[in-house]
Amino acid sequence: MNSFAALSAAGSAAATGAAAQAVIAQAIKASGVIVHVEPLEFQAILALCEEPLVVHAHVTVFFRRKQHQYLTSFRGLAFYARSPEPIELPEHCPLIEAKGIWIPG
Repeated sequence: MNSFAALSAAGSAAATGAAAQAVIAQAIKASGVIVHVEPLEFQAILALCEEPLVVHAHVTVFFRRKQHQYLTSFRGLAFYARSPEPIELPEHCPLIEAKGIWIPG
């Protein structure tokens, strides 16, 4: 490979890496602020909400460990919790079942 081809290949790799970083940055901007809390804190936040709406996903991590993921919104922030056991939710709380919840970072 001549030096021009090597520089060209390196430039393409750098451009690809920069494009990937830009996509990740845009995803983070689009998702807003996400606060990761413990399950008990998540329940406390739901108790503060007048009309809570929760997104839930039951996923397998590393082919064996099961995780319940939860996401809700309160006062402009998104709150995320995960737990090996289901979190008890208020009776009046609508639940949206999702295949998964992706949190950037």
